[in-house]
Amino acid sequence: MKQLTNLTALIMLLLILPGCGDKKSKSAEATDPWLWLEEVDAEKSLDWAREQNRLSDEVLTVRPEFTELRERFLGVLNDRDRIIYPGITGEMSYNLWQDEKNERGLWRRMSKQDYLAGKDVWETVLDLDLLSAEEGKKWVFGGASWLGPENRYCLLWLSDGGKDESYIREFDAVAKKFVGGGFSIPESKGSAAWVDRDHILVATNYGPGTMTSSGYPAVAKLWKRGEDPANAVIMHRTDTANMGIFVNGGEVNGKQYVFLNENVGFYESSTYLLTPEGMKALDIPKDVETRGMFREAMLLYLQSDWTLSGMTYKKGTLVSFDIPSFLSGTAVVKTLFEPGERESLAGVMSTRDFIVIATMENVQGKLWIMRPSGDSWVTEAVPVPEFGTVGLAGSDDRSNDYFFAFSNPVTPSTLYYGDGKLIRPIRKQKDYFNATGVKVDQYEVASKDGTKIPYFIVYPAEMAPDCSNPTLVYAYGGFNSATRPGYSSITGIGWIEKGGVYVIANIRGGGEFGPEWHHSALKEKRQNAYDDLFAVAEDLISRKITSAERMGFYGWSNGGLLAGVAMTQRPDLWNAVVIGAPLLDMKRYNKLLAGASWMDEYGNPDVPADWEFISKYSPYQNLKTDAKYPTPLFVTSTRDDRVHPGHARKMAAKMIEMGHPVLYHETIEGGHGAASTNAQEAEMEALIFTYLNMKLGK
Repeated sequence: MKQLTNLTALIMLLLILPGCGDKKSKSAEATDPWLWLEEVDAEKSLDWAREQNRLSDEVLTVRPEFTELRERFLGVLNDRDRIIYPGITGEMSYNLWQDEKNERGLWRRMSKQDYLAGKDVWETVLDLDLLSAEEGKKWVFGGASWLGPENRYCLLWLSDGGKDESYIREFDAVAKKFVGGGFSIPESKGSAAWVDRDHILVATNYGPGTMTSSGYPAVAKLWKRGEDPANAVIMHRTDTANMGIFVNGGEVNGKQYVFLNENVGFYESSTYLLTPEGMKALDIPKDVETRGMFREAMLLYLQSDWTLSGMTYKKGTLVSFDIPSFLSGTAVVKTLFEPGERESLAGVMSTRDFIVIATMENVQGKLWIMRPSGDSWVTEAVPVPEFGTVGLAGSDDRSNDYFFAFSNPVTPSTLYYGDGKLIRPIRKQKDYFNATGVKVDQYEVASKDGTKIPYFIVYPAEMAPDCSNPTLVYAYGGFNSATRPGYSSITGIGWIEKGGVYVIANIRGGGEFGPEWHHSALKEKRQNAYDDLFAVAEDLISRKITSAERMGFYGWSNGGLLAGVAMTQRPDLWNAVVIGAPLLDMKRYNKLLAGASWMDEYGNPDVPADWEFISKYSPYQNLKTDAKYPTPLFVTSTRDDRVHPGHARKMAAKMIEMGHPVLYHETIEGGHGAASTNAQEAEMEALIFTYLNMKLGK
């Protein structure tokens, strides 16, 4: 295994994680007439959603740009010449390929040497469409965890319809089939890791009392091949009031490392290592983000200052934590990267002899190689283009091979290969939209409290400052997730190519400038993120780039909450708002799916002091009959088991009852992304950009 799964980063990448079960509040039942829309699969709820879909389709799908956009989007998504990114496992490169003939996808491979040579000699390992037809499931591939060093057997993650809940099944990559009588874990929000050929550590649903209030496993067991899981040894248990237990692991230097994270909340966990004596707690900060391993040292991204043996390591710093030394009684910690002003860590990956780190300086990508040299590290800059995003694309810890990509809003991605001595481009994405005459600049504006908020603006060079330019603003602002300026063929085709101005706002709550940028929008400070967004919008108006009549906002997930707040707090700033997979009812969010796990981010609405500040921005509770809102487009999925579709359903229903016009689109499958096939994604994006062009176009 090239690099241990970064459990904390995996949780962060999921943004807002899935849960199970919906607890009902009697007080809410008494006051909320739309509570019935939280019944996801109730026929009454589905009938309501189908009717709203029909009404929205009558407005959007009849417009001429809809069909054009859908076909162009589908052409991009199915393009055989798109970049195939490396999934390096041992000497093989794995890839999931989806196109018009393979909607669910082909899991396939070729040798790493052939991949580097640019050959097209893929060998199919598993046909997801065939498997779906055979088993009567709409399988969506979720990845593999390999048993090294042979890398023949793996645990495969498969979800039905794109949900976060997955089945985990043992697969033989040589025989290209599931192992008869092998490990098989029923659908859950659990996790598993190889211990050896005949043992795995599994956190899953073991029945009543084994799941947390957030819908995650509270129990981890050591499974022996052929043994009834009911009889498996319990290795760790957590309180059901905590967020849950997550396990991961992989082979490093011929040794299998297995870790367990006991998450009390979203940002606080205890980390354990599986040893012959049982689970051993590691003496590391509870809020640290683990970023894989280099040789036998864990890489830790500090979210707060850490004082150890009289030495203080500052938050935002990347350090190594040597495991063998710790097990022998001595904690050996070394600093790898300490951020400067307006600088932060963006990513880490390991090779045999060095570490590759991506950083951001004022939200612009940099790349570095760090080599151990005695008790210190030698840092070497890797030359990359300026003014864009550097994305780490894979590495191999048995060699010095690594891959990264670079793009900016008007420059398609280029995939680079490096080996510590040289770098070379090996694949380049085609230009999917016409960016001739399009410029990218970075501006800055003071927020309400004076904090400087950067934002990128993508615009036609001949743009006149006459307040008439259609402008789309995008932001996220949460969960320590940075919004970076990269290439989007969908946005380019649907918006930029048509002369629209596109704005990427780097508001607080994200990870653009390290932990403090995130912390400054947590809980009672949440309004800072919203004020940052409003400052950017007002700056665009003051620069005469656009006007409220020509400006819209697009947000997804936590960004969907941001969109809901943007509409309810400042309806005067927008003429279009896309509210995608949103949190909206912040009074009940902690009772829907995995909502209880997000209280470290937003606060607990059941605590009066917390509800005092949450209530001031919760979109569902702040709707007003006499307000003049832009007509929003809600987008959600019936199968979203991460953010409950009830949020979007109830908000739309309440607005309709108040007499406010809305557009609403609910997909049946697709999970949190609202699409599990290329055709579904093309349809959804065509609806979104048809709406935006209809509302904001000249």
